[in-house]
Amino acid sequence: MTVGEMLVATVPMARTLNLTFLETTPERAVVRLPDQADYHNHVGGPHAGAMFTLAESASGAIVIAAFGDQMSRAVPLAVKAEIGYKKLAMGEVTATATLGRPIADVVAELDAGQRPEFPVAIEITRADGAVTGEMTVVWTLRPNG
Repeated sequence: MTVGEMLVATVPMARTLNLTFLETTPERAVVRLPDQADYHNHVGGPHAGAMFTLAESASGAIVIAAFGDQMSRAVPLAVKAEIGYKKLAMGEVTATATLGRPIADVVAELDAGQRPEFPVAIEITRADGAVTGEMTVVWTLRPNG
């Protein structure tokens, strides 16, 4: 099962919004939100909440792809998120997430008994490539026990 398939199977919001996980690697996650009238805002584009969920889902996908081998000893948790809406989003939108710290550095902190934090940057684009939003989610790996 791929990271995207696992997220769709276990995260109800991913299923509700019909998110498609196009790419999920430790370097990059790409997730698409189809154009769906049920999730439109007052101007006919995707609702801000749907775009937030799209971007947060992309960040979660890269975290699982990058740190899935650490899940037996730590739980990934979002610590905080900030989003900026830059341009009107219409039609389908795609979120592309990138990890803000080297994986080895985060794992080294976990090995040292720390609770590492790391940012994930997400760019939301329209089909024409225009950037409609930018989001940063700070994640942590909380050691078990």
